[in-house]
Amino acid sequence: MGIKERQERDREAVRRAILDAARDLFVSEGYQNVSIRKIAERIEYSPAAIYGYFPSKDDIFFALADEGFRLLFQYGRAVQHAESDDPCDALRRMFWRYYEFSKEHPEYFALMFLDRSVPRIRDNWDRFGFVGEMKHDMVLRIQRAVDAGACPAGTPAHTVFRLLLTAAHGAAALRLCDRLAPGEDGDALARASIEAALLGLRAGAGRDLQLPLYPCDDRVRLDSDSEDTRHDS
Repeated sequence: MGIKERQERDREAVRRAILDAARDLFVSEGYQNVSIRKIAERIEYSPAAIYGYFPSKDDIFFALADEGFRLLFQYGRAVQHAESDDPCDALRRMFWRYYEFSKEHPEYFALMFLDRSVPRIRDNWDRFGFVGEMKHDMVLRIQRAVDAGACPAGTPAHTVFRLLLTAAHGAAALRLCDRLAPGEDGDALARASIEAALLGLRAGAGRDLQLPLYPCDDRVRLDSDSEDTRHDS
């Protein structure tokens, strides 16, 4: 290994140590209570050394959020190729995997979706261009399920996404925040919540519900406009 390769390896190791220490501190103590100095102390570096890798604490958070989104969408890709005669199964699997992500990577889930003190991801979508692409792929898969009969014709795929996400997210948040009743099974609650949302959607609950899009949903908006144009022509 040459000098340059060794330097790059060592730099990546330090960057990894910073992110791991920051993630643990953000989750255990709350983002607003953690300083660059505290992160530096955890890994026995100087604050100045941390700034050599990340310009600010917010940049550390955004790097962690980037990792978290990539992990999350790996879960989504895992269900793409499973086959079933029931078009609802694709939707069940997709949002069950979201719940599983909250169990297997609770530190990322809590930091990205539960800590209200972190920088707002929705105000910084320019940092996460790949999220829009991945979400677009998810919405296309949802649309295929709708077209196959999972929901009444005309139900917006984005609405299906939001309603099922809300069901899975609620169960995940209750479990992670220790808000389950004594003896309550979080997994059973998550499955029942997703199933209840699916039953409502199949009954037409989301057909006339038009929800606003996030800035990362530009491709979804463009596809919807194109679809409307085709229908009008």
